[in-house]
Amino acid sequence: MKTLRLIPLLLLCLVAFPHSVLAEQDAKEAWQKLVRSPRFNKRPAFQFVKNNPKLPNVLLYGDSISIAYTDATREALKGKANVYRLYCNGGDSSSFIQKMKTMHTTMGQEDLKDHWDFKWDVIHFNVGLHDLKYMNGKKLDRVNGKQAISPADYEKNLRAIIAYLKKLAPNAKLIFATTTPVPEGEPGRIAGDAAKYNQIALKVLKDYPEIAVDDLYMFTKPHHAKWWSKPGNVHYNTAGYTAQGQEVARVIEQQLKKQD
Repeated sequence: MKTLRLIPLLLLCLVAFPHSVLAEQDAKEAWQKLVRSPRFNKRPAFQFVKNNPKLPNVLLYGDSISIAYTDATREALKGKANVYRLYCNGGDSSSFIQKMKTMHTTMGQEDLKDHWDFKWDVIHFNVGLHDLKYMNGKKLDRVNGKQAISPADYEKNLRAIIAYLKKLAPNAKLIFATTTPVPEGEPGRIAGDAAKYNQIALKVLKDYPEIAVDDLYMFTKPHHAKWWSKPGNVHYNTAGYTAQGQEVARVIEQQLKKQD
């Protein structure tokens, strides 16, 4: 009898709290599911960012190079901007638009507590290192592999990316970061290709003078030998990605001041 008396009470709870207590998923949970990878979920770069409505909103899009400098960028812009980043490795230019759509669709759901209802003030983006790499199956192979994205397709994809970003965030300041150098001996990339792909990007950007350029290639190149994580590797040590993150923050802050 006691069990029967409890049933109406339980039903009342289900009716009274259908979203707030029993069913509501908050934005932090959605973000953690979006990140998925346990390896990424543990990294500070992929932490959930709680929005401060008093600050401008900045998005970082890029591959493992940008993942590494995300923390330093956030630290340099602490109290000045909400600094978000893509939920995963940005990969090559062909995946850019779909990854952005996935992120915004997931985080913009109105039934999420603290869902993304803000606008981007700055989008700092890069694609390149994963475009110019050579793959033999799933293995990096500059000798026998096939290049992921050809120069012609890279230009085509970059124009599509810019068109998408202008539609997504028409009032945001766009900043394209040039691709950092490829060292001699890199297993899946050819030294000098970063400069070639940057030339293609800069040619495209001549048609969009309103897009700023963060020349991380030229910023990094003089220090490349002392900043890379090891010879023949495209990644950087702590000194390298800290310096890159601070430079990214400087360029972003410069653009935010212009908007003000």
